[in-house]
Amino acid sequence: MSRLAEVLASGGQVFTAEFPVIDGPNMAKVERAANRLRPWFDAVNATDNPAATAHTSNVATAIAMQMHGLEPVLQIVCRDKNRLAIEADLSGAALHGIENVVMLTGDDVTAGDEPETRRVFDVDGPIAVRIARTLRSGTYLSGRPLSPAPSFLIGAVENPAAPPLEYRVQRVAKKIEAGAQFLQLQICYHPDRLEQFMAGVVAAGYDIPILPTIVLVKSARPLQFMHDKVPGIDIPQGTIDRVANASDPAEAAYQLVLEQARHALSLPGVRGLHITDFRNDDTLERLMTDVGREPRYQ
Repeated sequence: MSRLAEVLASGGQVFTAEFPVIDGPNMAKVERAANRLRPWFDAVNATDNPAATAHTSNVATAIAMQMHGLEPVLQIVCRDKNRLAIEADLSGAALHGIENVVMLTGDDVTAGDEPETRRVFDVDGPIAVRIARTLRSGTYLSGRPLSPAPSFLIGAVENPAAPPLEYRVQRVAKKIEAGAQFLQLQICYHPDRLEQFMAGVVAAGYDIPILPTIVLVKSARPLQFMHDKVPGIDIPQGTIDRVANASDPAEAAYQLVLEQARHALSLPGVRGLHITDFRNDDTLERLMTDVGREPRYQ
């Protein structure tokens, strides 16, 4: 059982993060990032071409993280891969003892720097979750045996802020039925929508650990970029202006994230946080301390 699975099973708070993208032969960057994240997080996502931009592969990054003592959560997107490639990623991860996986659709190619890329989408998010569950049961999709069966902890993602809002809780049900054991949420800049989503999940009786995402930024520029370029993210103009017009935009951006973190952790059904750090300064440690997290070791 992975450490992440143990923490989730214990009922305690869970903190995950996103590993920085790696390009080419840059093991020194892996080591620096692993050393920085290891004291604070139960596990860290190895992303799969995030924002539809090519980087070092998800499986290779996860293996490198593991080499440096950081427990990976392997992301696998449907945008770029058919079912054979998804099964290969899962089997390859299992070969190296990687047990945590998150299956997701992925950002549209228009968000990246090669928008002419052809989308694959042989399967969607819930079916990708079902693929991971099938391999965990000891077979490939064809029925061919996979022995020994991998011990996957299977995660999925959901966006609590994207319309139609009333459909989002139903999607949680579909992903649980497919085999999801925890959820990482897309960043939500509408506190009322996150409240509504979590209230719906709790009211429906879905007992699944949910980790809302928060994003550390230094200025209004990345907020505007996410609003304009990343499908599914909608940031109120007032929120962007709050940071842009502040006398100290970096501090205003931090205070915004701290408010989001504390608000998310206060909601029934929330088990922890998933953190993406675009600042790469000491505010990561500051945030973790401010939300009451203590490092496991220095």
